[in-house]
Amino acid sequence: MGTQIFVMGMCILVYFLSLNLVLVSSSSVLGRKSEKGTFFIDGRNAIGNIDEDFICATLDWWPPEKCDYGTCAWDHASLLNLDLSNQIFLKAIQAFSPLKIRLGGTLQDKVIYESKDSKLPCNQFSNRSTEMFGFTPGCLPMKRWDELNAFFEKAGALIVFGLNALAGRTIQSDGSATGAWDPSNAKSLVRYTVEKGYDIHGWELGNELSGSGVGTRVSAAQYASDLISLKNMLEEVYKANNSKPLVIAPGGFFDQNWFTEFINKTHNNLDVMTHHIYNLGPGVDTHLIDKILDPSYLDGEADTFRRLQNILRSSGTSAVSWVGEAGGAYNSGHNHVTNAFVFSFWYLDQLGMSSTFDTKTYCRQTLIGGNYGLLNTTTFVPNPDYYSALLWHKLMGRNVLSTSFSGTKKIRTYAHCSKVSQGVMLLFINLDGNTTVEANVGFNGTWSLLNKHPHIHKNRAIKWHQKEATERVRAEYHLTAKDGDLQSQTMLLNGEVLGVSSSGEIPSLTPLHVNSSEPIVVGPFSIVFVHMPYIILPACK
Repeated sequence: MGTQIFVMGMCILVYFLSLNLVLVSSSSVLGRKSEKGTFFIDGRNAIGNIDEDFICATLDWWPPEKCDYGTCAWDHASLLNLDLSNQIFLKAIQAFSPLKIRLGGTLQDKVIYESKDSKLPCNQFSNRSTEMFGFTPGCLPMKRWDELNAFFEKAGALIVFGLNALAGRTIQSDGSATGAWDPSNAKSLVRYTVEKGYDIHGWELGNELSGSGVGTRVSAAQYASDLISLKNMLEEVYKANNSKPLVIAPGGFFDQNWFTEFINKTHNNLDVMTHHIYNLGPGVDTHLIDKILDPSYLDGEADTFRRLQNILRSSGTSAVSWVGEAGGAYNSGHNHVTNAFVFSFWYLDQLGMSSTFDTKTYCRQTLIGGNYGLLNTTTFVPNPDYYSALLWHKLMGRNVLSTSFSGTKKIRTYAHCSKVSQGVMLLFINLDGNTTVEANVGFNGTWSLLNKHPHIHKNRAIKWHQKEATERVRAEYHLTAKDGDLQSQTMLLNGEVLGVSSSGEIPSLTPLHVNSSEPIVVGPFSIVFVHMPYIILPACK
């Protein structure tokens, strides 16, 4: 009997050992693994400072007939035909309190503003293959401008308006636009806006006319002269106003020589220098996801931010830098990529990276429209990046901290002082679909609670304030794709689907609360915001 029990026991043991081997083998096949790493933060000084309303999104002029690669992705998302009565749209903007919105895009330099002085009819854009950008000039009726401003006031948005910078110029056979800017039609719009009491945060001159331009180009010297004309015109029209709008330009792609000459010749008449980013290439590219998940590819854009920062610093200007338009992939993006979960890897990395180079505002192309909108073009329902933007806006404070990560190269890390309360806010982006990372957090100073927090590393520079034990809980926001599908347009927060209610209400973004003695677990293909309120850094005081 004893022998039988022994044999049976051995059989059971062999069974479980075999099962364990199968599980290990399966895990190996799936590539699931766990790694440890340390997120180092230098809390002595901020390396950048962003606007309180850093998050910005764009609204464009493209009519429904705008098509790319045989796909027409704009529907009724134009400034001229957008449904301003849609409650999801209204509440999506109100959730930011405020959302900065830039009105502009490719066709802005073909827009005429209806006015008593204009001798041109107020016609809408229409297809014409012989025209630049494939459309005839279009017109902004003042009735529509009234409607837009009433909506923006209700939504609590901060508005930046992109003016037509080609007015009065002649386009030459070599593609250049020559002659001085004619500000008369723009002045009629600005004057009407001021008389109506509409609040415009900033006026931007032109779209993608810098450097080699898109469609056409304007020399840096001429553009600087035109910018001074805009500044003078705004000073005249706003002279009775206590608050003055920002003067913004050039809204184009970065060209070092052009930007250097332009800023040196504006003579401190410029408040904001804007540049555009479409570093992933055309929307038709079938390798977009590969680029998004490649850390070395993402790192490539840092050089643009660095060079622009150096130009502004060396020029002695008081102007600051914004990303005025960024859709990642040009020509309307790519359906189920630039409007899907996977794009939050690119988008949040851009927000983090640009912040470290003192970029004050980042405008996403688009709020709605094309295949890269924060909102679905037809239903207005938020796409995943909407929630990424909203979390950033609610959590990431103005002061930007220097960070590094010791471990896998597939983890991207950023840190800011917290916006919600004292403490520090961390951002992890895991570009690896097979690896879970257990992250410790290291600071460049000692902390009196070190013994109670084994996952806080020390060295010698700074002493940390001791906080009450009741505060030693951190908040975590884990973002993942529904069913693990990177091309899903449904995002999960801590395992729960994010979606609007039947009345269009934006969901609350509720964190998990985790004991601070535990490492931060960053799952495969996930994004994690972490609030550590018990950490008091000199840079955040």
